[in-house]
Amino acid sequence: MEALQGGYNQQPLGESEVFLEFQSKLSRAATVNRSVLLVGERGSGKEIAARRLHFLSPRWQQNLVTVNCAALPPSLIETELFGYEQGAFTGAQKTRKGRFEEAEGGTLFLDEIGLIPLEVQEKILRVVEYGTYERVGSSVTHESNVRIIGATNADLPTLCKEGKFKEDLLDRLSFEVLFLPPLRERGEDIILLATYFASKMALECGRKEMPTFSEEVLSVMLTYPWPGNVRELKNVV
Repeated sequence: MEALQGGYNQQPLGESEVFLEFQSKLSRAATVNRSVLLVGERGSGKEIAARRLHFLSPRWQQNLVTVNCAALPPSLIETELFGYEQGAFTGAQKTRKGRFEEAEGGTLFLDEIGLIPLEVQEKILRVVEYGTYERVGSSVTHESNVRIIGATNADLPTLCKEGKFKEDLLDRLSFEVLFLPPLRERGEDIILLATYFASKMALECGRKEMPTFSEEVLSVMLTYPWPGNVRELKNVV
């Protein structure tokens, strides 16, 4: 039960060969102060991987700031990332810091990076290349010392060919590309994860006895393809 109470830097659960290989690559990438791109299906654990990359890095004592680009209207992504000055647009009644400023010295995790508009991609590229940016409505240049971790379930090279993603930005973010294995390729981990989730929820509910699964349920778990990956397994449990 003590293992359930660890922090975000806790070793993720898994013992399958493909999972252990991924974790080994992640641990090596974490120590290099360069951008990382996480590629994986929905629910495969990209945010958990980003947190682990941060907490294993030399920046672990600084902020980890997460931006879910899928949860923001495209028109708001620029101000969310770079902030804005008072009066920059209707409703901008006071100056607001952006996520790059909040993450200064630490890590900025851009989830679903493929949804960022092209004009905002250009500003991110400038940060990656030169470490500078301006708030919306300002000509004052800010310096940025931030490690960017991008994540996507999209085919970014195809988006580049279609003119929907900047090839230069993809090149800069792809210093290290980590592919998260889907749960269907981690057969040895399914029961381990299900037991972990069940035990964790029992602990949170104050139950002393640990839940178990019938043989029938275990059989279904092992044969089901889990299109929603680890997130779906957690919800089912």
